[in-house]
Parts: sequence; C-alpha cells; structure tokens
Amino acid sequence: MTSQRTRDRLIERLREKGIRNEDVLRVMQTMPRHLFVDEALSHRAYEDSALPIGQGQTISQPFIVARMTEILLSRGVPDKVLEVGTGSGYQAAILSRLVPQVLSVERIAPLLNQARDRFYKLGLGNISLKHSDGSWGWPQHAPYPAIMVTAAPEDVPKSLLDQLAPGGMMIIPVGSQSGVQKLLQITRQTTADGDEFVRTELDPVRFVPLLGSIRK
Repeated sequence: MTSQRTRDRLIERLREKGIRNEDVLRVMQTMPRHLFVDEALSHRAYEDSALPIGQGQTISQPFIVARMTEILLSRGVPDKVLEVGTGSGYQAAILSRLVPQVLSVERIAPLLNQARDRFYKLGLGNISLKHSDGSWGWPQHAPYPAIMVTAAPEDVPKSLLDQLAPGGMMIIPVGSQSGVQKLLQITRQTTADGDEFVRTELDPVRFVPLLGSIRK
C-alpha cells in the first residue's frame, strides 16, 4: 500500500479534483507520506483522507495539502513561507521541495521532535522549526511573503496579519469547531490610505482548532 502505483493513484485523484500545478503534483507523488503517520496506519497513507497522528492532531487530507499549496504558489514562488502548525511535518516537507525556505511553528513538543527527525532522515535542510504558540507567528523572521496556517482559529490572529509582507498572501482556515469553517485567502495590499487586507473565501474545510497553549 506504499508502492509507487498506490501513490500514482492518489495523484490521479488529485487531478480529478482539480489540482493543476504539476510541480505540486510531482512533489506529492514522490514524498513518502507513509513516513509521516504511525506505522499501524501506513497502509492508509495514500488514501485521500486525514489521519490521526496522536496528541489530538491529524495529518491533513492530501487534497487539502495540494489545494493550499497550489493557491500559495499561484502568484509565483515566494522566497520563504511561514507555516503555523507543523503537526506531522508533511505539509512543511511538501513546501520545502517547492520554496527556498520554510519556517514552521508547533506548540506540541513531541510532534515537533518527530517532525524534526523525519526532516533529518529525508535530508530536508531548508526547514527551520520553533516550539511556540502558533498564533504568535515567528516575528524574528518577518515579514513573510507567504503564510500558511494548518489549524483553525475563530478569528485571524492580528500578529499573523502584522507579519504578512506587503503584497503577501496568507492561506488560513477560519471558524469554530462546532460550526462552519472556511478556507480564506488573505492578501495584504498597500494603498494611499495604508495597508488593506483583502479576504477571499475559498472552500469549506474542517481543521483542528488553533490553540494558544504550549505543550512540552
């Protein structure tokens, strides 16, 4: 179930669902997703579904990973991306094959340590990690031309908006756990009256909540 043929079938499903960026599809075809889930679930790694990774978290559905990545690259390749919510590390690994630098923040230390080990084994040397509250972002390296958030706040954190570069794009799911969540594309535009954040609603989604506490 981890064979190249199984991976190829996943890519065909992503194409059928509308993913068009061939660079994104190529990276997802070659990235070993089974290394980012528990061994007991490795036979399901190339299903187009979210899977549990422990600590109450999930690895996102491949279509959502592809969709968010494709949108983030739709205006060109940014020189760096801030990812909020490292989780298993799968999304960061995909981004690392497509952009020069990925900075990723995770609040749960065991997940961060597992992701770091996976990146090392895969030779992904352009990912920097930080154990921190994701809603704070990573201000030391701001501003960012691209920000991707992989957990859902009820409102967009102001600190993340502040760290978005002029002309930059943020992809973020927003909404409550009991209600509707929407994937938003937010762009920061500079006008004569100052900066404006333009929000575009994309797809209905379901993500784990963006929480503020740090866990060791």
